[in-house]
Amino acid sequence: MARVVVDVMLKPEILDPQGQAVQRALPRLGFEGISDVRQGKRFELEVDGPVDEATLARIHELAESFLANTVIENFTVRIEEVAEAVK
Repeated sequence: MARVVVDVMLKPEILDPQGQAVQRALPRLGFEGISDVRQGKRFELEVDGPVDEATLARIHELAESFLANTVIENFTVRIEEVAEAVK
């Protein structure tokens, strides 16, 4: 089994009110020196079998048509190593 991760973020020119709210709260919580915060989404897709170029292409298509609003968001697709559970 493999895991494919799709990270979705607002494009840089799009206002991110949730990220701004977090940034403004950080100094009150004792976290100084953070100049910007952007909020996004992470999707983890567990894939049966090996992840080849065709599988990645289908997941890219899924991300582009369903997971991200490409008018205002960018996305990346990557394979993530899955650690074996220790018994």
